[in-house]
Amino acid sequence: MFDVKNTALIAATASVLCCAPVVAQDLLTPHPLAGVVDEIRIGLNAHDVHHAALPFLVNEWRVDRIEDVSFDVLFTSPNIDAFYWIGSPRPEVGATINLAGADSMAHASLTWQLPVFDTPLYLEASLGGAIHNGELTGAAPGRKNFGCRVNFYERWGVGMNIGDNATATLTYEHTSNNGWCAANDGLSNVGLRLGWKF
Repeated sequence: MFDVKNTALIAATASVLCCAPVVAQDLLTPHPLAGVVDEIRIGLNAHDVHHAALPFLVNEWRVDRIEDVSFDVLFTSPNIDAFYWIGSPRPEVGATINLAGADSMAHASLTWQLPVFDTPLYLEASLGGAIHNGELTGAAPGRKNFGCRVNFYERWGVGMNIGDNATATLTYEHTSNNGWCAANDGLSNVGLRLGWKF
């Protein structure tokens, strides 16, 4: 029986994957999507490593559940004044899918990237919103009580440009509602995302 609450998550994930056939043709050569899509990423993540939004308490991370895959599409920053004023972030849509029956999410966000001096390294931050397929309250053991169907989404990363067309980014992503709903179990995943740039 199809679970109605998964409809929005499936629709969001489908929108992320809509470009997959085009990308599969050739990731490294110029393509008509160049200028619209800036980068596509795929990742592998440890699920539910911590409840906190910021990744500082590394000694408390639980990284024994490597069971999430992530897909992200980062678009070229729009050539409009409003985006210049806020640092020219790239709009992004993505999904983190749990392969072990736990909670999954899809997100829409803005992603800022800051080069680390004259090196291939960069720092990254994403802010936006996420929708999930979990419970609002009354979750089974091992699942989250998210409280709201749509929550805040943050992601922090340290990455490296690998040549002209590829990136590798260590990421910490988090979703929660900042106490705006009755429950507020935070979900944080940490992993490695590999990217292909157009």
